Amino acid sequence: MTPDLAQSISDAVKDLARAAAPDVSFQPKYGGEVMIPDAKAPTAIVGGIYVYKDYVSVEFSNGAGFDDPGGVLEGKGKARRHVKLRTLEDLATRTVAQFLKQAFA
Repeated sequence: MTPDLAQSISDAVKDLARAAAPDVSFQPKYGGEVMIPDAKAPTAIVGGIYVYKDYVSVEFSNGAGFDDPGGVLEGKGKARRHVKLRTLEDLATRTVAQFLKQAFA
């Protein structure tokens, strides 16, 4: 994955997050950027965006409880789940907007 593509995917995820939660902020943490829905509660992290060599991972702190009829979410932890994005098209095919809405609900 090129740095430009990784940045484009990351920016697109941020745009979708802002559409789901207009007051969301992004803070550098854990080697990526965490999503914080309310600046008054900076420890209330709903997930994060992490760029790796071959993909961008969108992590959801409570993703295990999400509605995921397509079985898109990956991970086996008690609460956390993630989606790996390799193309801009993956944003739609992997239903990232719906997961973000659930994260901020």
